[in-house]
Amino acid sequence: MLWYLAMRLVIALRFPPFPWEPRLMRRSRISPIVATTILICLSGCASLQNALLYHPSPLPGEPGPTANRAQEVVLRAAGDLSICAWWYPCDVAKGALLFCHGNGGNLADWGGFAESLGRRLDQSVLIFDYPGYGRSSGTPDERGCYAAGTAAFDWLVQVREYRPEQIVIYGESLGGGVALELATRRPHRALCLVRTFTSIPDMAREVFPLLPMQWLVTDQFDNLKKIEQIAGPVFIAHGTADQLIPYAHSQRLFAAAGKPRRFFPMQGMGHNDPLPPEFFASLRQFLNAYAPL
Repeated sequence: MLWYLAMRLVIALRFPPFPWEPRLMRRSRISPIVATTILICLSGCASLQNALLYHPSPLPGEPGPTANRAQEVVLRAAGDLSICAWWYPCDVAKGALLFCHGNGGNLADWGGFAESLGRRLDQSVLIFDYPGYGRSSGTPDERGCYAAGTAAFDWLVQVREYRPEQIVIYGESLGGGVALELATRRPHRALCLVRTFTSIPDMAREVFPLLPMQWLVTDQFDNLKKIEQIAGPVFIAHGTADQLIPYAHSQRLFAAAGKPRRFFPMQGMGHNDPLPPEFFASLRQFLNAYAPL
């Protein structure tokens, strides 16, 4: 996308200037050096954004240890994407939890925790990879992540025959953006966001305070704007010592969310620390109180 915009900029400025143009007009054109610098900067921003935002790793050919208890599912998503997912059924479950994981690793890194979360909540769990992660096709970007989430939700409804009001949409870190966008388009039981940011431009301003990166990122994940559209129950949790995504981001999301809502501060916890037992108890109580099955 940024390459396209840069080329449009060069064309619009008619670089290099035509030799028959008046000298004043030619002088007003952008120089080849400046135009090339803009092109390099824009393409560099795209590469930098992807390097900071997405950290996929391939999934081994043979299922990992967590896959022994899971059923591997291949989903078809918009854009002709092949999305790899793992399904953890729970015998006592009345509902399902759709798990949108963070920006690093793949199903093998997140599957064990997703299964544990489902057991604690008595929920069956579907966890899926984003494009370019594990054995999923394509390359990761905002649109592809949303398409993968949509395909996973629709599989729960169409194949497993869950009603939308039986499905909890859970997102952690980057997955919070995927979960939130999905929740604006699909009815659901509740939305749970853990250690999630307000938007990528907001993160860019904090990571690069002296550079206008917020104007150059193409993947927005505008969670703060979208959370205002959520009518159902919202549960938000964040560590007070998170040095990757500041605690204030979840506070702002909570302030913009509708009711019913609950904020669970995790005192002294960083971005990658294990969730405390109190988190699971609070989430379970919230779901039973405001989104009972």
